[in-house]
Amino acid sequence: MKHRIKQRKLNRDSSHRQAMLANMAASLVKHEQIKTTLPKAKELRPYIEKLITLGKQANDKPETALGKRRQAISKMRDVDMVAKIFDVLAERYADRPGGYTRIMKAGFRYGDAAPVAIIELVDRDVEAKGQDSGPVDFEEEFVPGPSEEVKENRAEKEEKAKAKKKAAPKAPKKSQAEPVSSKKDTQASKSAPKQNAGKSGKRGG
Repeated sequence: MKHRIKQRKLNRDSSHRQAMLANMAASLVKHEQIKTTLPKAKELRPYIEKLITLGKQANDKPETALGKRRQAISKMRDVDMVAKIFDVLAERYADRPGGYTRIMKAGFRYGDAAPVAIIELVDRDVEAKGQDSGPVDFEEEFVPGPSEEVKENRAEKEEKAKAKKKAAPKAPKKSQAEPVSSKKDTQASKSAPKQNAGKSGKRGG
């Protein structure tokens, strides 16, 4: 029997698993809601809650704040997100004795049918989701198709191609009589050596 084994290995070695949890924790702190598989969400929950507890301990005892912050940075490896934990989340959950996250099942993933879940921070900031994920402008309607720059580049290429065709010299057209005469010449040249070969053979005999 497997005794004293409480963590899931998630089909990864220890270094890969630690890096994955650190990245997921940073994403959860940044966006305050992420979607992942259910086993990963269950592993991430105690990981991130312990980091938030470090921030609360630092606020309760300022003399230990530097050591707690360094401890959190060594685990999560993201200085900016650790700063958010200690400065924002620790104050938000100052009166909450644990249970800073929730997990909600979200069906099964298309393709491999893996169970999917949404893990989010309790009392999360809704505006934090999608932060720094690229330009997002909800006022302008999205129209599928090529952009204006792509259209301009295509138009320039088409104009250049038309100009090249106009500037190129036209080749003279061949008359229909020329290929006929050439065919006759080739036939005569093919038949000539056969006749000579036959004559030479008769004389030799």
